[in-house]
Amino acid sequence: MRQVVSWAAGACAGFVRACAVTAVSMLVPAVWAAAAALWIWWGAGPWSWISELVWAAVGTLLLSRPVCRMFRALVAKWTGTVVPAGYRRAEPVVRLSTGYWWNGFSYERTRRDALQDQRLRLRWRDPATWRDLRFTGIAPLTAGLVAAVPPAALAVAVLGLVRQSSTALLAGALGLAVAVASAPYAWRLAEPVAVRFLRTPPAAALADRVAELTAQRADTTVAQAAEIRRIERDLHDGAQARLVALGLSLTTAEKLMESDPEQARELMRQARTGAAASLTELRELVQGISPPVLGDRGLADAVRALALDSPLETAVSADVRLSLEPPVESAVYFAVAELLTNAARHARARHAWISLARDGGGSGVLVVDVEDDGRGGAAVREGGGLAGLRRRLAVFDGTLEITSPAGGPTRMRMMVPCESL
Repeated sequence: MRQVVSWAAGACAGFVRACAVTAVSMLVPAVWAAAAALWIWWGAGPWSWISELVWAAVGTLLLSRPVCRMFRALVAKWTGTVVPAGYRRAEPVVRLSTGYWWNGFSYERTRRDALQDQRLRLRWRDPATWRDLRFTGIAPLTAGLVAAVPPAALAVAVLGLVRQSSTALLAGALGLAVAVASAPYAWRLAEPVAVRFLRTPPAAALADRVAELTAQRADTTVAQAAEIRRIERDLHDGAQARLVALGLSLTTAEKLMESDPEQARELMRQARTGAAASLTELRELVQGISPPVLGDRGLADAVRALALDSPLETAVSADVRLSLEPPVESAVYFAVAELLTNAARHARARHAWISLARDGGGSGVLVVDVEDDGRGGAAVREGGGLAGLRRRLAVFDGTLEITSPAGGPTRMRMMVPCESL
């Protein structure tokens, strides 16, 4: 009995999925069918078909990308197979000293014109656009045609069963059998079709990956240079100045040792205080470069120590078995530290929750969730801290997902591919 119920549930779910695949696949053919119907209905001359052809072509261009996005979403939801879109990303529009705006292709007088020109050029020059157009012609004849079998057979069954003739009843029973038998399987062609015709070609994917790695290398170089300048500034303004003052105090105390011992002892006490302060600053500087607790006790305990020092009431849930490569641990640690700082400084939060765990699917992905009860509204802005954080995680093929509605709460999810040591 359980097997029958399970099979019936699968057949119902398959029928719904087949209808969804059919509807999505047939959107563009429906536009062309509507254009042909209008031409037949309203056509009054030998050239009247041109307007319908133009409208159908425009409709195809407008629907191609939404159709492919819906198809990818359905395949990912039902099968877990993620087909990357591969759309080219728009570069930031920059205003030059001349007052013109550069969008990566041309100079425009206003930012709005630059964005419109960039959007059009990217749309027409992006190979993914032509893949989408090709897919809208292939999908109806492959996945759409097969997925249409269950709903078409059900329609035949309904029409046959409502009539009284024996031939109609036989056709209705046959249609019902076909609909029930094909429903669990008719939609499954959507996955191989999407993978075959929507996936980025290997050569293009390799070129995009090279460009991405080149940009990441440039970002890493800039970040390293900025970090070196910060360390130099901190040493020059802090520990170095104290050490110079310490040397002067010791030199003066040495000269006053015989003539004014009390003053010499006072200078020695000041020198000792300065040495302790210098040592504290050096320790803080070293901790900012590589926290000792991270190397000694691992990422989980390092994040717990970070939570104790945070002004927020922070709860940490971490997998104590986490043992990652040092670069990944360092990147995740400082990312969590930056997110806690943002929550306390900008979001005006009081509580925070941190979760560190490996993906349960066995895919070797570290998932870090940082949530706060602040006012929300966090977004990635060009040149902002979250944009920099996303770039630093991208070096390790990591991602940053942000959910921050106005009024809160804010949830940041970092996912970094990694392998346990």
